[in-house]
Amino acid sequence: MQFFVIHVIAESAWARPYSWARNNISDLGNAHCALQSEPEPRYICSPEHSLMNGSFVALGVLLVVGAALTGDSLWRRSRTATVSRLLLACAGAGFVLAGLAPSDVAENQHALGALLIMAAGNIGLVLTGFALAEDVPAPLRWGSGLLGVTAITAFGLFLAQHYLGLGMGGMERVAAFPLLLWVLAVGIRGFVRRADRLHQGVPAEHPSHVG
Repeated sequence: MQFFVIHVIAESAWARPYSWARNNISDLGNAHCALQSEPEPRYICSPEHSLMNGSFVALGVLLVVGAALTGDSLWRRSRTATVSRLLLACAGAGFVLAGLAPSDVAENQHALGALLIMAAGNIGLVLTGFALAEDVPAPLRWGSGLLGVTAITAFGLFLAQHYLGLGMGGMERVAAFPLLLWVLAVGIRGFVRRADRLHQGVPAEHPSHVG
């Protein structure tokens, strides 16, 4: 949630209007004002780049922590679940790397971060559809895999520069946002479950049940 809020704040600070279609997400974190020619020509000047990069890092840390601490209440006890959680943690590491290495400061490191997010993270999202616990609502289970397939397909189109009328930034968001929407849905489910348990007077899960 903080990512989307800070995204809006950072883009609103641009003197030249920021475009979800023409601009990459990473443009919001660029440290310097400059005309950039690749992969599409655009002028980048993000006054709130530090705030945006801090949001990337916070998102990554929370994603790694979430992948590590969610246990039997969310995941099956299976190898697929283990691999899925590791890949989601890799995506979290990618967000941290993207925040610490803006694309106009350390391009290669930033590109590695983006690869971890949109390749490892989205593969993990596909596997999540087969790794969630049986008591997780079916729409969330099959929706996870559908979001992952959509995101991986969009990532391939993004790399091939086939934007299907969405623009470079639009296609990148189709590749990156499904993971964030999934995390948001899982987080909301967790809050609702906890609120229901507290309302019913059921003790919270013992820490030993979290793995």
